[in-house]
Amino acid sequence: MHRVEHVMGMPIVVALRGERDGDETLVDEVFDRFREIDRAFSTFREDSEISRIRRGELAVQDASEEVQQVLARCAELRVETDGFFDADACSRGGVDPSGLVKGWAVDEACAILDRAHGREYAVNAGGDIRTRGRWTIGIQHPLDAKAVAKVVEGEDLAVATSGAYERGEHVRDPHTGAAPHGILSVTITGPDLATADAYATAAYAMGGHRAPNWTARLRGYEAMTILADGRVLATPGFPAA
Repeated sequence: MHRVEHVMGMPIVVALRGERDGDETLVDEVFDRFREIDRAFSTFREDSEISRIRRGELAVQDASEEVQQVLARCAELRVETDGFFDADACSRGGVDPSGLVKGWAVDEACAILDRAHGREYAVNAGGDIRTRGRWTIGIQHPLDAKAVAKVVEGEDLAVATSGAYERGEHVRDPHTGAAPHGILSVTITGPDLATADAYATAAYAMGGHRAPNWTARLRGYEAMTILADGRVLATPGFPAA
C-alpha cells in the first residue's frame, strides 16, 4: 500500500509492504496523527499552541504535555549540539521547534504502525525517512535534484538530511546568523528520526570545517557529509549500500 498526502506543508508518503485487512484505517490513523501534530505545532496556523506561545498568549507551562516535551527536548539538543540547534535563535516571532517537530512527527506516526505487529513500512516526510524492515534509500544530491549522492541500505533506519536543496539557505549558524560555508549537505542515520533531524540541522549549520569532526563523535548515529569541494566524508558505520 502506498499513499501520499500534503500535511505540515510538505508531501508525506506512507508505504506498507504487503496487504492486510484494515490497512486503509491504519494509514488514516497515521495521517490523522500528522494533522493533529500540525494543529499544535504549526507556526503558520494562528490557533496552534506554538503560535499562541510565540504571541505570548500561552505560557509554556500551560501548554499541552506534548508541546512541553518537545520544547524540553529542543533545550536538551541545544546543549548537545553546542548551540548549533537552537529553537530560539534566528527565529522571527519567538520559539520555533520546527527543526525537531518534523522528525518527531514521523516517529509518532511510526509508533502507530509499530503497533500493527510485523508490518514493514517506510514513511517519508519531505526527505526525512524512517523505515521498519530492510529498505534501500537514495539520498538526493544537493546540487542535482535528478542525481543520487549515495544509496543507504539497512534495517529499521531513521535517515535525515539537511542542506540548501529546494529551500535555499534556510539553515544558518545560530551564533552569527550567517549561512554555512564549505558544506553542501549532512545526512544522519540512527534509531530516532527526531534526533537525527536535529543533528543533521546542527551539523550543517556548523559548516564544512567543524561538522565532520563533530559528527564523528556522535554515539549511536552515523553521518555522511558532502563538502563544497565535492568530497564525501562518512563515519565508519554509515550504512551505505
